Amino acid sequence: MTDTPNFDFPKATITEQNLNELDKLPVHWVQTEHELYQLIDEIDGVDVVALDTEFIKRTTYYPILALAQVNTGKAIYLVDAPKLDLTEFWEALIEVPTMVWYACGEDLGIFYLLAKCPALTNVFDVQIGVAYLTGKMQAGYSQAVSEILGIEVDKGESQSNWLTRPLTSHQERYAANDVRYLLALYQAVQDELIKRQVLDCAIEDSHHYARELHQIQNQADDTLYLDLLAPIYNRRQIGVLQQLTQWREALARATNEPKTFVIGKQALREIVLEMPDNIKQLARTTINRAALRRYGEEIVRIIRQVKATSEDNLPPLPPPTYHSKDKPFKNPLNDIIQAYELKHHIPANLLLKNRWVNELLVVAAYDGDIETLSPELLGYRKALVVDEILPLLKEYKAHILQVFAQPVYEP
Repeated sequence: MTDTPNFDFPKATITEQNLNELDKLPVHWVQTEHELYQLIDEIDGVDVVALDTEFIKRTTYYPILALAQVNTGKAIYLVDAPKLDLTEFWEALIEVPTMVWYACGEDLGIFYLLAKCPALTNVFDVQIGVAYLTGKMQAGYSQAVSEILGIEVDKGESQSNWLTRPLTSHQERYAANDVRYLLALYQAVQDELIKRQVLDCAIEDSHHYARELHQIQNQADDTLYLDLLAPIYNRRQIGVLQQLTQWREALARATNEPKTFVIGKQALREIVLEMPDNIKQLARTTINRAALRRYGEEIVRIIRQVKATSEDNLPPLPPPTYHSKDKPFKNPLNDIIQAYELKHHIPANLLLKNRWVNELLVVAAYDGDIETLSPELLGYRKALVVDEILPLLKEYKAHILQVFAQPVYEP
């Protein structure tokens, strides 16, 4: 019988000499064009670099890149982003065989915004690797460094003003430490992933994540509403949601302010549900008073316009959502996932994330094309999906269709 997988943090052996070498990595500021080209030359000569960014995005639509940290294995570089044209820097990073990040979501968003490149295929997110080893999806960098390398990292400057110059010595040390231990952590995580024979899975998911972030960064304004859909919305409400999110995005971009400054998420939901067609009704929502004064008439105009739109020109309803608490397939599905977890030493919560389950129920119920599933389900998980999960769910087809046919009420 297969042993139960061990999903504890692995412990890497860091000798005092290794630790001294890490702590003594030189830190160089990159503030001139000459220094930047020296760094680019060094990046061109290595196979792996570790990266992080510091940015400000509290009162603007566009994030302001304040600092890029690079560990080439030879030295740590703090790139003074506001001073430099980083076009060739981004190009060098795109060409390096492996870029190592930790929790790269916001970092890659900025990368794609500034580099204007296709989806990256050289990204390894160590947080994803840690998740494959521990089952912990959101383990932070300092926790991973502490648990795996036995090194404590101070995270006290995460909310600093990174645009101030000069940085304090504490800010500089914090910024450097964000990449100082990242290559060593990557190596330790990679070694353990190889030992458990799941490195390719972690690499695949890193690439999927990088592509997903590229899609988000380049999403068309008229599709932004899809991320905010609720199963209780009818087509006319979805039409209002689509038009308001598109208008809000364009306005926030033009004024360079966060879109929540225009309409917050809760107020947007209330507007979509209530469909107010005059200022008095709109004022009963939680839209902030300044936004009501500035944009109220335009919001009401958009709602009236959608109300007058013919049914044929409204957005379609999304795929149905399984909303019943009765899930007769739940236990047998869990059995399949747990058996795969035991056999392949992959945590169950990585094999089948909650956001994928409804997709699978829709395909099973309507005999849909599996190629419409999320790309993550069509990589190494595909055999599991096709050979085991979908055949199981199809046994419950009548029940799933019955649930899909039931109206969804607002809780």
